[in-house]
Amino acid sequence: MKSHSARNSIAGVRLLALLAVMVAASIAVHGYHYGIEDEAIYLPAIKAHLNPALYPHDAIFFQPQARATLFDDLVASCARPLHTPVDGTVFGFYVGTLLAFYAGLWALVARLFPGLRARLGGMLLVAALLTLPVAGTCIFIVDQHLHPRTLATALILYAAAQVIPRTWREPVAAREYALAALLMIGATLIHVQMAFYGLLFLGLLLLSLRGLGGRIVLLAGFTPMLLARLTEKGGPEWQEASRTRTQHYLSQWAWYEWLGAIAPIFLLWGMARLARRHGLPAASAVANCTALFAAVGFVAGCVITLPPQFERLTAYQPMRMLHLTYIVMLLLAGGLLAELVLKRKLWRWALLLLPITAGMSFAQFESFPNTHHVEWPGRATGNDWVEAFNWVKANTPVDAYFVLDPHYMSSEGEDFHGFRGLAERGQMADWDKDPGVAMLFPELAVRWSREVHALDNWKSFTSEDFHRLHEQFGVGWTVLALPGAGNGGLQAISLSDCPYRNHGVMVCRVR
Repeated sequence: MKSHSARNSIAGVRLLALLAVMVAASIAVHGYHYGIEDEAIYLPAIKAHLNPALYPHDAIFFQPQARATLFDDLVASCARPLHTPVDGTVFGFYVGTLLAFYAGLWALVARLFPGLRARLGGMLLVAALLTLPVAGTCIFIVDQHLHPRTLATALILYAAAQVIPRTWREPVAAREYALAALLMIGATLIHVQMAFYGLLFLGLLLLSLRGLGGRIVLLAGFTPMLLARLTEKGGPEWQEASRTRTQHYLSQWAWYEWLGAIAPIFLLWGMARLARRHGLPAASAVANCTALFAAVGFVAGCVITLPPQFERLTAYQPMRMLHLTYIVMLLLAGGLLAELVLKRKLWRWALLLLPITAGMSFAQFESFPNTHHVEWPGRATGNDWVEAFNWVKANTPVDAYFVLDPHYMSSEGEDFHGFRGLAERGQMADWDKDPGVAMLFPELAVRWSREVHALDNWKSFTSEDFHRLHEQFGVGWTVLALPGAGNGGLQAISLSDCPYRNHGVMVCRVR
């Protein structure tokens, strides 16, 4: 007969194999992209650690946000001794953080459901909907690129699992509370905002499961936030930057985004009653707790959106509490469906999961039509803009300073790739990512506003406009779309000043 430790080892290997298969399947279904979206902030920070000579002109537009996390330090500290290319290191971290996310999910679902079938149902539903947009917050359950939010979420999920009894009414051991505290410290070092809302979530769990402890956590979490920001007022430049982030203002959400914020509250309450009727007290308690968590976020979002004197609180983005809400909701929904509906009928599982998976994969192909579905390290992406950025990295001086269309990331064919991280060169401020940093750090708002407004009427720029930028800001280069791609400025620069061009983009000097 096998010993208890041997059985545990076999179970651990099987679980690791399951999680690894889920990671591989997730990348195949949802894709992977390098240097897109928020990596426009974190990737330059990683590269600046490895080469401090980079970004002499504009590091201020990413360093303040990166300084609040140790994530970029962690990635850079692995790339340096291993002498691995940054794109390979980033991909390795993406795989690792996705594995950690699924491990955190498993730890939580194992406390919610006693049966293997329900646990698998919860895991598979989350995996199928991995890149589901979270209402109107402009974030996904897990991004298609490396983001510290994913690792922080994994730590929060694992911490939440520690404060839920293994068997209902069984006391939680002191070492599990200690582990939860250590995990939350780790989450704070990785992503402060996620850790703040994770702390609130754990506080509500304690309130539901343990009583007074939750109230203490809630008071400790909310009081500093209100004292720090309630009376502050942002200047006009800060307001302009903040209002580019329409996802922070509930009044600007579409009706279906409002539905995505309100419906989870009632769905979770319904799941709580259903779980209680079927003898699942832990799932019922967590569903009730998560419904309250979502309701608190919704009320907070309404409060800071309507009174003008509370606008400075938008930087806390309380609607992002929906991120954890969606994860727990899908985990519970998958478990209950597996237990009560799908059962052992394989065709029912296929009928549920295959259309969802196909639809989510199709959406990802549509979202990045000009880039390979999986941007493998070392492989050409198939994107003209990225190829131009790679040429810039290899053929321009380290201190070269660029100006691009302030909306270049949303240009046709660009697919949201960030210039700084991929080209490893500085650029003037843009309207896509830089206002988000200016919103979080108001002292940057004046410089951001000055630079982006110097690019007003970009599509009508003449040679005099480019000369003005050269004289006023010191820019010496630009990246432009070829005629027919909706980008202005081409008429102002002779082709002899453009040492690189491909099918869609050209790189030109500015004098």
